[in-house]
Amino acid sequence: MSSTSTNLSAGPSARAHGRGFWAVALAFLAIMALGTLPSPLYPLYQQQDHFSTFTITLIYSAYAAGVLVSLFTAGHISDWHGRRRVLAPAVAVSALSALVFLLWPELPGLVVARVLGGMAVGVVAATATVWLAELHRVHRPEATPRRAQLVASVANLGGLGLGPLIAGLLAEYAPHPLRLPYVVLLVALALALVGVLLSPDSRELPNPRPRYRPQRISVPAAARSRFYAALAGAFLAYGGLGVLVGLSGTFLAGTLHHPSRALAGAAVFLVFAAGVAVQLTTLNWSIRRSLAVGMVGLVAGVGLLVLAAWLPTPSLTVFLIGGVLTGVGAGALFKGTLGTAVALSAPESRAEALAGLFLAGYLGLSVPVIGIGIALQQVSARLALLGFAVLVTLGVVAVARRLLDDPRPATAVRPMATTQH
Repeated sequence: MSSTSTNLSAGPSARAHGRGFWAVALAFLAIMALGTLPSPLYPLYQQQDHFSTFTITLIYSAYAAGVLVSLFTAGHISDWHGRRRVLAPAVAVSALSALVFLLWPELPGLVVARVLGGMAVGVVAATATVWLAELHRVHRPEATPRRAQLVASVANLGGLGLGPLIAGLLAEYAPHPLRLPYVVLLVALALALVGVLLSPDSRELPNPRPRYRPQRISVPAAARSRFYAALAGAFLAYGGLGVLVGLSGTFLAGTLHHPSRALAGAAVFLVFAAGVAVQLTTLNWSIRRSLAVGMVGLVAGVGLLVLAAWLPTPSLTVFLIGGVLTGVGAGALFKGTLGTAVALSAPESRAEALAGLFLAGYLGLSVPVIGIGIALQQVSARLALLGFAVLVTLGVVAVARRLLDDPRPATAVRPMATTQH
């Protein structure tokens, strides 16, 4: 990304850039929150319209499809058209998603709403992360970039955790559980849209403007096998998160006999809070250390999830601990795979290499959930969860040697949100 124009000092004041910084952060947080907000509500949709668990997994996965489409068609165009021109429509699309949830709560409407929400996420993750860094640079020119990086990380993963928490609490303790959560997010998105429209754009547009092309994917030829291992690691990390977001409500209500919507939302929140924590407390860790801790944490986490379901008396406590460990493992593992992809790729093709990494990650958000949804048509939830854990463990074993056997000096990697999408 190009640096902020040196002429900005003659434009909007530093105070305006400070207000814009928090407006963009709110937009980032709200859009990410809407992406996971329906998670604790899926059992209610099942009761209302008699959906199968497999149908719920397909509704959930429509979100990942929307992310992938926008990630490769619009996630990179703010470099050419400006941050505000790209982020404001993304906020509007997210608000439209919330409206569709409100007005069309049947199966076709849920799929449309999920696709729209995913499309907004694919745009906002890249654009908001870069815009936050640029606004921060003008607002506090003497400061390091760390504040912008931390806010972007919290808005990204924190938003994903906040959505289910809001929905779960409102569904449990307030009226209209399938409407009120979306009203709350719609208000937040409306406020964010106003703030974004009033924020100073920090991008100096290229002249002439480049011809449009979709985001390319590039694989570094010199280290192809190691890069493919990083893709597999990203798939596994997002797969652990995706299964918990998509199906935790079903497992809690069915296998563990805890139907509380507040609990379902809190469980997902804990997973992402753990991911945020590991991102923010391991800034100086080497890539290899992040990978090793991530692999161990992910395997241990899904192992505890299985144990919680297979105990003679299924244990909520063990399930929650397993969720937290899964969040820690997924956060550290993805951070390590991100650092690996950055280290292996040439600067001129780095964005294209990272596009491949995020493609693998978002496939991990959907493919395992769909697989478990199919399995649940034939086997019990306990067996489906056991099968998932076995596959995760085998996947980690398969990529561990390739990722950890790095002949070059290990270097630190910044939080995932600093370069996401």
